[in-house]
Amino acid sequence: MTDIVLIRHGETEWNAIKRLQGHLDIALNGEGRRQAVALGRALSAEQFDAIYSSDLMRARQTAEQLAAGRGMPVHVDPGLRERCFGGFEGMLYAEISERYPQAYAEWKARNIDARFPDGVYVAETLREFSQRAVDAIIRIANRHRHQKIALVTHGGVLECAYRAAQGIGFEHARDFDILNASVNRFLWDGKGLRLAQWGDVTHLEQPDMSALDEIDR
Repeated sequence: MTDIVLIRHGETEWNAIKRLQGHLDIALNGEGRRQAVALGRALSAEQFDAIYSSDLMRARQTAEQLAAGRGMPVHVDPGLRERCFGGFEGMLYAEISERYPQAYAEWKARNIDARFPDGVYVAETLREFSQRAVDAIIRIANRHRHQKIALVTHGGVLECAYRAAQGIGFEHARDFDILNASVNRFLWDGKGLRLAQWGDVTHLEQPDMSALDEIDR
């Protein structure tokens, strides 16, 4: 087995106001930095063979707190990025529904093959994103057979991993929370992902249930 500790990045200002981030590179806010420090402290006694992060700043800043004091590098892997939402990125949810009502409806319906209008970047369909995200997790896990690794990533990637491990398709509404700086544990046996623990935020004194982002219900 490979032990995978899958972690969502700390809060950003855009999380707090529900502005869609996607591939846009947004830093942690003050609360997010506090969460990252608390996360690093809570996991300080755990032995990791490697620490990986999405290449986006909010994930890297969180991963750096996990690596602090261990003398370990943070390996950056773009495969762990959040989904690209194209023209939706940088907009508030209400703005998206007004400007792109049809595409917004397809997003909320979890249409797996819907491609949103382009923005700074070309949007990914949900099918493309899920394949990319799960493949990245498995690729890294195969590199570290029988070891323990930490992957710091994004809410959308966590949702894809959860659904893959539980055998739940995107046609089913999400009935599980994905919180900032949460610790989520999986096992990889070379054939499939298994969920061991989900949504641990006991290291945060007051987890912010309002700062759920682009993968919200």
